[in-house]
Amino acid sequence: MRITTAFLLLFLCSTTAFAQQTANKPEREQWFMDMGLGMFIHWSVDVQVGAVISHSMAGASDDYLQRFTAELPKTFHPKRFDSDEWAVLAKLAGMKYVVFTTKHHAGFCMWNTKTTGFNIMNTPFQRDALKEIIAAFRKQGIAIGLYFSPEDFYFFYKHHIPVGRMQVPQHFPAQNPELMAYDKAQLKELLTNYGKIDIIFFDGPAEGLKEYAWQLQPDVLVTRGAMRTPEQELPNQPVPGPWEACFTMGTDWQWKPTNDPQKSGTAIINMIIETRAKGGNLLLNVGPKANGEIQIEQESLLRELALWNLANEEAISAIRPWHIVREGNIWFTRAKTGNTVYAFVPAGDEWKYGERKELVLKTLQGNAQTKVSVLGYGSELVEYKKDFDAHVYVQPTPIGLVISAVNGQRFYTNNKWPNPVVLKIENVQYKPYDDHSTRAELEGAK
Repeated sequence: MRITTAFLLLFLCSTTAFAQQTANKPEREQWFMDMGLGMFIHWSVDVQVGAVISHSMAGASDDYLQRFTAELPKTFHPKRFDSDEWAVLAKLAGMKYVVFTTKHHAGFCMWNTKTTGFNIMNTPFQRDALKEIIAAFRKQGIAIGLYFSPEDFYFFYKHHIPVGRMQVPQHFPAQNPELMAYDKAQLKELLTNYGKIDIIFFDGPAEGLKEYAWQLQPDVLVTRGAMRTPEQELPNQPVPGPWEACFTMGTDWQWKPTNDPQKSGTAIINMIIETRAKGGNLLLNVGPKANGEIQIEQESLLRELALWNLANEEAISAIRPWHIVREGNIWFTRAKTGNTVYAFVPAGDEWKYGERKELVLKTLQGNAQTKVSVLGYGSELVEYKKDFDAHVYVQPTPIGLVISAVNGQRFYTNNKWPNPVVLKIENVQYKPYDDHSTRAELEGAK
């Protein structure tokens, strides 16, 4: 058989086209590291009973599984769902991307799927929630991320596989061809019917599926399944490359109507600061109610974050870690380019409104061009104080950079804004700590 040049070219082109992508693109990883903050949204059919999302099915009786899968869809009707309200709130709070639970472990699909009847279109709601969420968040310039569970409790239940997580071979798509085909059919819908998807979060065994996702959309960034994504904890030290910490505001991911104390706004802001100082992104979760509203406690916390973000966004977006994450209780980030460092200084009772504070930052080396400003504050006037000097003073010294600044931005009527003040320090270099100081001493005990 004679092999023609044209045939060889066709063969080479086809093999190149179908070469399997095995990792995120480096430029997409850098893009992700700029994001800083994302909104995680856990919402599914079992929100109606305030259950832990999906997991109540694991190990449940046949009667429970039958009622869960047959009865809950009949009453799911979130009449107050407004994706535009969600997206505007996320934008104000500084979220650069969203990750929505398209299909959690229960297997209930929150989009118009042809793969199963266990989906949102077969409820009284009869609307494609995913389509509306994507449109609303895109309108706000927020990148789109999809959460997808490779494990599927509804599939297990219908195929007489014990319902659980990664406990028998049939739970793994790579070892269950029928489950793999089912998941791929759903991924194909998600990655072809909704335009460009920026991020996908595989909560479960992703082998074979992440490669398929990259085949469908080579620029999609896989987070869980391709990078470190700790839940409810932060690493002790900075982590090289992209990573993402996932946190709830209360004690659960989906709406928990009772027994769910929420974190304070200050705790959440401090968590964002620490995450960014260590080079990661924070994926902060909201759990909308059964009627589609974001619960008032979480909305309030996001609005507190929005106010802080209004003044300080540049210190957490498109930044990278500094040489040292902190000195004592003062955390650092740095701008991607130039010699600008951001110092996050605790306020509240530690630095009250209208007070001047003096700092010595031992690992910052200034010069005649070093400039310090307070993000969100002009450092000229303090409201109602006549002839008050609110200027920032900075002095390079052999022991470090000495800064004197006033906390003068008035956020609350009672002047008791409890959240960190951010100093923008331009034209500064790293000053290695001397022989008498150790990194542990500078960073303090965590």
